[in-house]
Amino acid sequence: MTSTRTQVAIVGGGPAGLMLSHLLHRSGIESVVVDHRSVEEIRTTHRAGILERDSVRLLAETGVYEAGHERVITDGDRHGGIYLRFGGESHHVDFEHLVGASVWLYPQTDVFVDLHAARTRDGGDVRYGITNTAVHDVDGDRPRVTYDDEAGLPHEVTADLVVGADGSRSICRNLVEGHSRYTREYPFAWFGILCEAPRSSDELIYARSDRGFALVSQRTDSVQRMYFQCDPAEDASAWSDDRIWSELQARLAGPDGFELKEGPVIERTVLPFRSFVQTPMRSGRLLLAGDAAHTVPPTGAKGLNLALADTRVLAEVVERALGKGDLDALEEYTDRALARVWKAQHFSYWMTTMLHQVPGQQEHRDFDELRQLGELTSLVSSEAGATYLAEGYTGWPTA
Repeated sequence: MTSTRTQVAIVGGGPAGLMLSHLLHRSGIESVVVDHRSVEEIRTTHRAGILERDSVRLLAETGVYEAGHERVITDGDRHGGIYLRFGGESHHVDFEHLVGASVWLYPQTDVFVDLHAARTRDGGDVRYGITNTAVHDVDGDRPRVTYDDEAGLPHEVTADLVVGADGSRSICRNLVEGHSRYTREYPFAWFGILCEAPRSSDELIYARSDRGFALVSQRTDSVQRMYFQCDPAEDASAWSDDRIWSELQARLAGPDGFELKEGPVIERTVLPFRSFVQTPMRSGRLLLAGDAAHTVPPTGAKGLNLALADTRVLAEVVERALGKGDLDALEEYTDRALARVWKAQHFSYWMTTMLHQVPGQQEHRDFDELRQLGELTSLVSSEAGATYLAEGYTGWPTA
């Protein structure tokens, strides 16, 4: 068995794991990152695309890029607001006017590419395509991560701390002693597509219709991302391009004559909805970050942003624990991270329930749909209500 000694072993080499490794490197703390996926698999898995203002700052201002080449700024698409569409009409929520902030359309795949390039440039120890990963001795002074490399040879990484940033199917979360889990399953999912088409809107459109929710997003000038509410058991492969476009057009139709610009569908998938929080996010010398500890419905665009916010807090407490010998700093992590997580859980739940049809008895459904229209009307006609949405969507400032 080949052995490596480091200060922090990070299980999970997605954006959260790489950002943490990058921030620790800037504080002079060594780390080893391991992930069972290949670089190509992570790079080509399309996921979230909206970054809060502080997530953009974290990328642009912490040395991820060479000075003057901040790709998140030059290649990202700055959005000063969103459109809420209901009753067949669009209403603009102007974030810049309301809270002086914006968000950036910048795919998670690009965030990964940028962080992977930064760790490679800086000589980071990142290991992909491994198997049989296991974490040991998290309650001792020298926790270990073991795995087999691509050739099947065994390896061991001994560290002062282990961080589980290994996503929603985390192997690390079960090692947290005395944990509590809070979950909510939703009775609907998103049917998501990537399509080759021009942009239909300059900013995201969140649409509520009597056929269910729809979201119009963008990726590039020629590739777009769109979603519509569906049953979690829906078979994506059973939908033809014509059927998909007919459903999307019906959910966006209105007296203003709005129509989506269509094109070939190049990817289709069904995304289940689930809220999940595990507490505590630390046990002994093991700490959790990102989806390993919490997931949110995608309606509020919070998942990736929460993961990056975790790493900001985690890098600070780890630097105090290992760089300054203050291990008590680790005790702050759960409360500081979860304060933001629960705000984001509420915001995501609120956005979700305001815009989606909830299956049920017809009399309840009729009431809920009229209530939703009342809520949306109040929101777009009230600067205070719109400001609440703008604050949550652009991200609460980091304390």
